[in-house]
Amino acid sequence: MTEVAFLLNGTPVCVAGEPATRTLLDWLRENRGLTGTKEGCNEGDCGACTVMVTDGAGSRTLNACILFLPQIDGKAIRTVEGICGPKGEVHPVQAEMVAHHGSQCGFCTPGFVVSMAVAHANGETDHDTALAGNLCRCTGYAPIIRAAKAAEAAPVPVWMKADKAVPVTVTQDPLAFRPRSSDDLAEWYLANPKATLIAGATDVGLWVTKQLRDLSPVAFLNGVSDLQQIEQSGGQFHIGAGVTITALMEAIQPHLPSFAQMLRRYASVQVRNAATIGGNIANGSPIGDGPPALIALGATLHLRRGDEMRAMALEDFFIEYRKQDRREGEFVAGVSFPVQAPNLRCYKLSKRFDQDISAVCGCFNLAIEGGKVGAARIAFGGMAGIPKRAAAVEAALVGKAWDMATVKAALPEFTKDFQPMSDMRASSGYRLQSAQNLLLRYLHDLAGTPTNVLEVQP
Repeated sequence: MTEVAFLLNGTPVCVAGEPATRTLLDWLRENRGLTGTKEGCNEGDCGACTVMVTDGAGSRTLNACILFLPQIDGKAIRTVEGICGPKGEVHPVQAEMVAHHGSQCGFCTPGFVVSMAVAHANGETDHDTALAGNLCRCTGYAPIIRAAKAAEAAPVPVWMKADKAVPVTVTQDPLAFRPRSSDDLAEWYLANPKATLIAGATDVGLWVTKQLRDLSPVAFLNGVSDLQQIEQSGGQFHIGAGVTITALMEAIQPHLPSFAQMLRRYASVQVRNAATIGGNIANGSPIGDGPPALIALGATLHLRRGDEMRAMALEDFFIEYRKQDRREGEFVAGVSFPVQAPNLRCYKLSKRFDQDISAVCGCFNLAIEGGKVGAARIAFGGMAGIPKRAAAVEAALVGKAWDMATVKAALPEFTKDFQPMSDMRASSGYRLQSAQNLLLRYLHDLAGTPTNVLEVQP
């Protein structure tokens, strides 16, 4: 059992005696009767459970269905019931949703309203991005987008500015450890090597909601501030394992725009606000979008076990499906990679453009010197049981002229690097041909030919 304190729609709340993996969604609906927050998918996909979370870093949207109570300790939470004012004053986005007929069946509407209110509070006007994590089966989205645009100029209501963080609860549950430093985490994890480490819970949350697993003991890492640092020195980014995908995307955008754009398609705003780069790596998923880009950059992974630090090339961390080179009691501490990589391109293929898992993710980073390939790093997700470099393809390119003839001659080498599987996302043949076509796309991309799949040409 654990204890947490937070603000709920402006009112201080202290919760005790709940399991550490009790979700905020279940608690809101079952314990507080706040049923405006809906259970749709229960896996962080549909956005019907979206809540507003505010702390010292500002306000953001999160999925309550995969948000455990200890993760909101010391924060301010607003549900759809708290978007209106204390005397029932209507929020501008609510008024515009009514005026523009942005709701039909209404099931998804609370999640949309919360996402719109957070975007409004933050002055965000890219509504396609802000609302990509909220799914609707009725409206076709157009009236919702019109409502969001109509509310842009309205001032942020006073009550939306009132939320402040509350003191973090210091009571420690031995089965739900909440470290405040990586030193605390290292000591505890060495003594509890079978424990589950929870950062953003965007994957671990499904172990609870879908698989009904008992994860005890657990450690919640969202309070480990020294793992949330982004540093830049010596031409390298040094990214702590607890850095969210949102924060990473913002940091690299001016330097590595293709990587950042690919991260823009990493699930939804709600998920990017929770998911961490360390979790994305440690999870070891063969379809995770982060590792292929990082491998193409030549990233170095930093691991910690007790007081011992260890570094390795990220590509060496992945051994086979769901198996990594990580010892008991050892955790991912961070990752380092070059600040500049002008020829890095990251391409993601998925059934939906936004908020979907990759069928194939290919990342290319070639050094072109005097019209020849001087060095090559090419990595894929979705093509093997692990994120994997295309070593044979790289060898076929290095030292050769960078032209169509060389690229076409290298295409058969993909069969030496990969024997992809067929599953619900793509067939083996589709994956192999797509990977080959992405190399062709890369050639055109570096030549300045438009390759954006969203562009429409006459």
